[in-house]
Amino acid sequence: MKLSTDARVLLLLCSSLGLREGAALEPLTLRAWNPLARRIKRPGVLLEWPAEELCARLDLALAEAERLAALLAREALLDSALERLEEQSIWAVTRADVAYPARLRERLGDAAPPVLFGAGERELLDSPALAVVGSRDVDAAGEACAGFAGEGAARGGLVLVSGGARGVDALAMGAALAAGGRAAGVLADSLARAVRSAEARGPLAEGALVLFTPYHPEAGFSVGAAMGRNRLIYTLADYALVVSSAAGTGGTWAGAIEALKARWAPVFVRAGSDVPAGNCELLGRGALPFPWPFPGDPKTLDAWLAEHAGGGEPPLRQGRLF
Repeated sequence: MKLSTDARVLLLLCSSLGLREGAALEPLTLRAWNPLARRIKRPGVLLEWPAEELCARLDLALAEAERLAALLAREALLDSALERLEEQSIWAVTRADVAYPARLRERLGDAAPPVLFGAGERELLDSPALAVVGSRDVDAAGEACAGFAGEGAARGGLVLVSGGARGVDALAMGAALAAGGRAAGVLADSLARAVRSAEARGPLAEGALVLFTPYHPEAGFSVGAAMGRNRLIYTLADYALVVSSAAGTGGTWAGAIEALKARWAPVFVRAGSDVPAGNCELLGRGALPFPWPFPGDPKTLDAWLAEHAGGGEPPLRQGRLF
């Protein structure tokens, strides 16, 4: 895996690649990296400075400078870890790379993850997209809506972005791929396991699917990871559709509320009879109604979304290249 010096530094400092589980040395959090990034012209320069010089140039406490130096000193371990990922067809991209998804950089700014790991066609992350989200346990009407949205995205040339979980996510992504479309899965569970699945291998090889995560490729599921990936789903999309949500609780609700406040993309919510209470409450908080049953067939979905999105561009955040 060929990486620039700047990208290597971001991987050394902001990822746990090459670190043993339970080790005392931990990578920098986003909160710790951003202030440091503002003090340097480019990340690669940090490899040139020993701990004492890091102290002087960056006005760091000695303990923090020694931590940075220790993280930067594990290049051999990083190379071994990257080789293992490459054998699994997993790539890494950092905020120091031009190939980093533009929407994440523009819409999240300094809140964009420093490092992403993925497999499949990376260019899909910069394509016109529809995000579809919803509960794992969904009723028959929600299942039909998720499948319709997936097919509609495929027919309209939109990448279907979702979280890859069972329920709404899997139904929408599966429908998009079955209709000859493309999909992007933002994972909160092990990327390494996902790329080995029978469902993913074919679409990944054909360039119809990309799977990625801001977490270690072998990290298991956690509620915190699921919450953190929700914002990436919304920020990658031109439009978002909430198929089914509980009221006031759960990842679908939290992600939709954050997206509405941040105005990353127009958020539609399935409306109609017998929708979950959360759908109704989201409509009351500014989400746009998505009528179900839909008044048209899947091939008209992209035009309908554009017509009813309300106009206006989402706000852009000021973020650094790295």
